[in-house]
Amino acid sequence: LDTVTINGHDVTTDIRTGETSKLVSIVATLSGVRSQLRQRQQSWVDERGGGVVEGRDIATVVFPDALLKVYLTASPLVRAQRRVTQFGGDVEVIAKEIAARDQVDSTRADSPLSAASDSVVVDTSDRTIDDVVSEIVRLFESRLATWQG
Repeated sequence: LDTVTINGHDVTTDIRTGETSKLVSIVATLSGVRSQLRQRQQSWVDERGGGVVEGRDIATVVFPDALLKVYLTASPLVRAQRRVTQFGGDVEVIAKEIAARDQVDSTRADSPLSAASDSVVVDTSDRTIDDVVSEIVRLFESRLATWQG
C-alpha cells in the first residue's frame, strides 16, 4: 500500500477508517467540491502527460475519454476482509459501512458511482493483486497497440 501524506504527515491509515468513509460520501455530494477535485485531477494528469488514476467517477466524469477504463469491483465482504487485513477492525461492521457508502455514492445526483459504458469490469473478489495487475497491464498494452496502430 502506498503512503498517503498531507503536508508531510502520514494519513494512510486515517483515510481508511469508517468515519472517514462516511464523511467522504457526505462531502462528495457537494458539486463545488467535486468540480474543484475534478479540475485538480485533470491538471495533475495533464502536467504529467498521463497517469493511472483511481476514483469512483474517474472513468465517467473526470476522464471520460481515457484510453483504458477499468472498473474494479468486489463484494463488500471481500473488501472488508482486505481492509481488516491492512488496518484491523471488525469485518461485519466494515462490510456494512462499505455497502452503505456504495449505496450513497451510487445514488448521489452529481457523478454517481457507476461503471462507464466502455469500462472493462474486473471482479477482484477471488483474485490476487498480482493477477489483477497483470490483467490490467495486458489490457493497457492491447489498447495502446490498437491506439498506436
